Amino acid sequence: MQDDPTIAVDIHVLTTGGTIDKIYFDALSDFQVGAPQIEVYLREANVSFSWRLTPLLRKDSLDLTAEDRTLILDAVRDSEARRILITHGTDTMLTTAGVIAADAAVAAEKTVVLTGAMCPATQRGSDAVFNIGFAIAALRLLNAGVYVAMNGQVFSPGQARKNRDANRFETALEEGQG
Repeated sequence: MQDDPTIAVDIHVLTTGGTIDKIYFDALSDFQVGAPQIEVYLREANVSFSWRLTPLLRKDSLDLTAEDRTLILDAVRDSEARRILITHGTDTMLTTAGVIAADAAVAAEKTVVLTGAMCPATQRGSDAVFNIGFAIAALRLLNAGVYVAMNGQVFSPGQARKNRDANRFETALEEGQG
């Protein structure tokens, strides 16, 4: 990891909160968005690429506003990196991806992948580690554009949906199929 924003990095990680970063507060009997968990996983994995972490928000994605999405888009635009990974809550991940994809210059010049988790990264059995690893692989292999990487699949923002019953993301065409 490099903390100096003037040094080029392979991947710029932007965090926005969401379930992936939720932690359980026993005294409150509630989950709240905590510090970004991706830093722990990237350090433990001893990855061989350079990366920079920029925490943008600590919000549940249902609480994100249009102003928050503008902040995220501006961070993508302002990043010197060509590859950007965004950790995000799953409920409105597709909305944010759509906002970023609507910026033609960003979509043409950068590869942006959004990922998250259905279960907090700190919980046993979380999909967070798998989704992060898969998203990084996708980010390094895909051409410029904006994508969502969840559950071992890569989606274009307008062609996916979150299936709450199945606890996964799927193509919009799968809607109504068993």
